[in-house]
Amino acid sequence: MLGIYVHLPFCPYICPYCDFAKWPMQRTRASRYLEALRAEIAAAPAEAAATLFYGGGTPNAYACNEIVSLTHLLRERYALSGECEISIEVNPELVRETDFPAYAAAGINRVSIGVQSFVPQEIATLGRKHTPGEVERVVAFARAAGVRSISLDLMFAVPGQTVRSWERSLASALDLGVDHVSTYGLTIEAGTPYERWYEREPRAFADDSLEAELYAAAIDRLERGGYEHYEISNFARPGHRCAHNENYWRNGAYRGFGVGAASYRRGERSVHTRDLETYVAAAGSGAAIPGEVERLTGIKAVGEAIMIALRTAQGVALEEFKERYGIDVAERYAPVVERYQSDGLLERKGDRIVLTKRGRFLANDVCGAFVTFE
Repeated sequence: MLGIYVHLPFCPYICPYCDFAKWPMQRTRASRYLEALRAEIAAAPAEAAATLFYGGGTPNAYACNEIVSLTHLLRERYALSGECEISIEVNPELVRETDFPAYAAAGINRVSIGVQSFVPQEIATLGRKHTPGEVERVVAFARAAGVRSISLDLMFAVPGQTVRSWERSLASALDLGVDHVSTYGLTIEAGTPYERWYEREPRAFADDSLEAELYAAAIDRLERGGYEHYEISNFARPGHRCAHNENYWRNGAYRGFGVGAASYRRGERSVHTRDLETYVAAAGSGAAIPGEVERLTGIKAVGEAIMIALRTAQGVALEEFKERYGIDVAERYAPVVERYQSDGLLERKGDRIVLTKRGRFLANDVCGAFVTFE
């Protein structure tokens, strides 16, 4: 299965915690980028894909007709049928009622809404511009247009957030009856305004104990609400997992288009330059797009595959890994497996090795141990 990712890097404003490849929306620059993006897509080999994901940036900073036109190009180029999952990320305050009927007609059947919080004070702290009411409006528009799956992104460990305010956001998501919820702990990224704030005032940010309590509250509340915790940060109602992201977690192939976009094919990982003008000049002229390429082979490839798989509820399928990589994970990584089993962080479930509920809270440490083990 091949997944297609398209990076649309322009935003109406820049959030102070974000370190993605993104720039303030400027119409002339955004139009030049779109031309270069279409040229990159047209020059790529045509093949069959199973998913398409528009990420950003803020994809719906572009006009609806531009997204629709790009979707038609990609569906034709990559044989994306009506059953394929096509997702778009949106900022709620930019959505118009007419957007979703046009999106749906073009085949876009999944929307991920960048909410982060339903608490006005937290929304302001995060530099976001929407209101809770606008989120409700977007969900209603998407439902009315027949969009198959609606997802919300929520963020915890926000400065000033409490367990009570976090539960308020979770309850709001549940009340809207959305199909999927992604919950992300705030990460202090280098070079962002939040990094400078943290250096000045570290006590303004959640400590590890509070972050763990907030994560536990999300797991408890969403599971009780009927959502399956199918990946460390993701919860879905039955039938509404994100197929595009599941392909990543299975170490499947994907092709990225746009500035800073990543691809993975046949053990080779490549990433385009994050310099906007360099990307536009190269892609627009048909030249090779500068970037980095890394070949993942041998035990390094296996370690990364284990790390990704452990993030999911399915964990590491031992027989499948043996067939794909020629390695018995339980035997090759016995010291790591035994250590974390004795610590209560890993467990065997038939043919699989999975994180325990406690292990989810220390997933980075457990997963990282497989990457560094030699």
